[in-house]
Amino acid sequence: MQERSSVAELAGILREELNRYSPGEKLPSSRTLVERHRVSPVTVSRALARLAAEGLVVTRPGAGVFRAQPTTDSVACADTSWQEVALSADAAPEAVPRAVDASGVLVTLAAPPPGVIEFNGGYLHPSLQPEQAMAAALARAGRRPGAWGRPPADGLPELRDWFARGIGPGFTAAEVLVTAGGQSALTTALRALAPPGAPVLVESPTYPGMLAIARASGLRPVPVPVDPAHGVRPDLLAAAFRATGARVLVAQPLFQNPTGAVLAPERRVQVLRIARAAGAFVIEDDFARRLVHADAGPLPATLAADDPDGVVVHVCSLTKATSPSLRVGALAARGPVLERLRAIHVVDNFFVARPLQEAALELVGAPAWSRHLRAVAAELASRRGAMTAAVRLRLPELALPHIPAGGHHLWLRLPDGTDETALVSAALRAGVAVAPGRPYFSAEPPAGHLRLSFAAVAGQAEITEGVRRLRTSCDEILGAARADRDRARPELR
Repeated sequence: MQERSSVAELAGILREELNRYSPGEKLPSSRTLVERHRVSPVTVSRALARLAAEGLVVTRPGAGVFRAQPTTDSVACADTSWQEVALSADAAPEAVPRAVDASGVLVTLAAPPPGVIEFNGGYLHPSLQPEQAMAAALARAGRRPGAWGRPPADGLPELRDWFARGIGPGFTAAEVLVTAGGQSALTTALRALAPPGAPVLVESPTYPGMLAIARASGLRPVPVPVDPAHGVRPDLLAAAFRATGARVLVAQPLFQNPTGAVLAPERRVQVLRIARAAGAFVIEDDFARRLVHADAGPLPATLAADDPDGVVVHVCSLTKATSPSLRVGALAARGPVLERLRAIHVVDNFFVARPLQEAALELVGAPAWSRHLRAVAAELASRRGAMTAAVRLRLPELALPHIPAGGHHLWLRLPDGTDETALVSAALRAGVAVAPGRPYFSAEPPAGHLRLSFAAVAGQAEITEGVRRLRTSCDEILGAARADRDRARPELR
């Protein structure tokens, strides 16, 4: 059993057993729990830490672990209602509300309950992560002279150079900043390029985490529709720039999230030309370049590589191809904008922890890195094929407009009139967690959608079983909808 699942299971068992103890009563020793449940001391320690974080137990060094006292009513009676006024009172009447909806992000971050198949995950399953290579890299990095000292604010020169070479010819380390993952890089870029209240053009649908950043920064996301296979539509992009006066477009030209689209070659030229004519920047979120599938063929260059005029601000990361905890990414830009990006990055973060940068550098410089990428490419292609076949066999009424050659998910359109929220809830009851489509749209969606990830599951057997469970959910929701329509027909005659 994997460590993290055994921790969750033991925590659940101990949570139930707490009812046997009175508040303040001591629990069995860690050694006793190790022997009783046949788990490692580390598992026991982590399970107890979870209970302590939930306020169920109290750890007293040298004395043991005790059941916590029940919370007093005085805490429950505290009045925090004043905060509603404080948080909604903007300095200027025209200010854009900064209420933050993180639900679309939390869907991919929250671990599902035990026994639930994870079709909503946004990261590689532990079996696909290069855990041994990362552990070895971290160990080597920790022994480097100065590894625990303060790094340069822009990042280690060698790591910046590695990112620059991956972005394209002509880029240098001097044009790259190391960031704490892609999300941090997107946040810095949006804050640098758009003042609060400004419109920002976004693909529709698009990554919910980026929409959350924009709204939290007081920006107004304006949708520009995406073709499922060929990316953002240049005609609508030009119209959106004219109508809004926006100075920023956020785009994912390669394996767009969630559609999987790759921006067509002729559209790449048009997007850069349209943005340049509008005096606007393009934030290129190149999150999936290292999640290419083995059968994809040659990849197009980054947009930044085709842009000599500094229109493109490039964002990339190591996280998606490695581990959620290896939060190391990069921002790249040319011209005066780089100084503004640098200033905001330093103010927000100071720098990325040097041991993490050193470990990333060790990882990408080791022979195991290229082997890992080849293994992930082969496995993602295999899983995509398995999920595509299962969806077509068991869920033929769900439209699959595009089969991606990279990334970690499929984007499905539901039949018209389907209650997306009800289907997601029914799927969870059936034992499979899926991502609803609504959070991917900055305005009203044209239809209901589901995003199904094939990267976060244990393997093809779970994919097959997960789609079977989703079939059960569809029968429940779609069957109820058909029954409602049938009952309504006599009344319409």
